[in-house]
Amino acid sequence: MTGRRTGRALLAGGLLLGTLLAAGCGVRPSPVITGRSAVSGPAQGIGLYLVAQGELVLVLRPVKPTTPTPPSEALARLAAGPQQNERDQGLTSEVPTGLTAAIEVTPAAGRFGDLTVRVTGPTRALSPTAIDQIICTAADAAARAGLVGGPAPVTIVGSDGAQPARRCPAR
Repeated sequence: MTGRRTGRALLAGGLLLGTLLAAGCGVRPSPVITGRSAVSGPAQGIGLYLVAQGELVLVLRPVKPTTPTPPSEALARLAAGPQQNERDQGLTSEVPTGLTAAIEVTPAAGRFGDLTVRVTGPTRALSPTAIDQIICTAADAAARAGLVGGPAPVTIVGSDGAQPARRCPAR
């Protein structure tokens, strides 16, 4: 008798488990949601915003950790374009090669400051993606250098006037 009861209990438990597994947990399937890589510690390097499949991507280029990198150096590296290993990964840039850019921080009340990037040539000749690359790279470099306390607005000024101040759209 004990064998039959045990067998029935196992059968009932198996049916219950099968029913629960068939019902699932109530979560509907969805497409893959992509995001940025998890931060694993303080990022070291110069941050440049390059383009991958039409989206801005932060790329860190290594530098000596004891040397603070001025934001103008980050903009110069952005204007030099992607390195070969970055191109091999499908990264591109819409910033014209050789564009000269200087960055300045303007003190603002209650904040660390606003950023102004002065470029050679007209700003209207820059694509919207190139403008975003410059804004994001300048803001990231100024934050890493401690010149601003957060995502500061950036104004790009060229020979044809100024673009309206904007924050990095990739943050």
